[in-house]
Amino acid sequence: MIRCEGDHSVFFRCSSANRYIYLVVYVDDIIITGDDCEGIKALKQHLFHNFQTKDLGPLRYFLGIEVAQSKSGIAISQRKYALDILEETGLTDCKPVSTPMDPNVKLLPNGGDLSRSREDTGRLVGKLNYLTMTRPDISFPVSIVSQFLNSPCDSHWNAVIRIVKYIKGSPGKGLVFTDRGHTNIIGYSDL
Repeated sequence: MIRCEGDHSVFFRCSSANRYIYLVVYVDDIIITGDDCEGIKALKQHLFHNFQTKDLGPLRYFLGIEVAQSKSGIAISQRKYALDILEETGLTDCKPVSTPMDPNVKLLPNGGDLSRSREDTGRLVGKLNYLTMTRPDISFPVSIVSQFLNSPCDSHWNAVIRIVKYIKGSPGKGLVFTDRGHTNIIGYSDL
């Protein structure tokens, strides 16, 4: 297998029939996927023979991401992770808000008292940033509050809490990838 240059925990192999196998490693967890079914079976047998491994079946949960697979596609969400954030912040019983940011609030540096520590604010914003993997709807507000992590004020903390209250409205929201019969995966970035 060849190690991916973009991510050293991803390995791939292309067979002579242009079939691919992808292997993702994180500590002691492995995901194997691809369109080379025979190659995947052989790889699994190789791993069973040379390492103490166990096949857990189709992917359901990996690094806080819940995966639901069907013939029509794949849905991913971070429901448990979102609920953990709500519990950690004491907002499990809060009233949800309909938007992640208040359009009438302009966040500025030194926008009030420093009632929260940088560590508390940074930790929560970091968790929200991880949640953006399956919740692109909060990407913009999380990027805005991230700009004020050096000296977070009350207004910044309130903006972070508003994002959490927005998540309360639909903690299981995620992404759906519909199978449309394509064999090529195309990704886009605005970098």
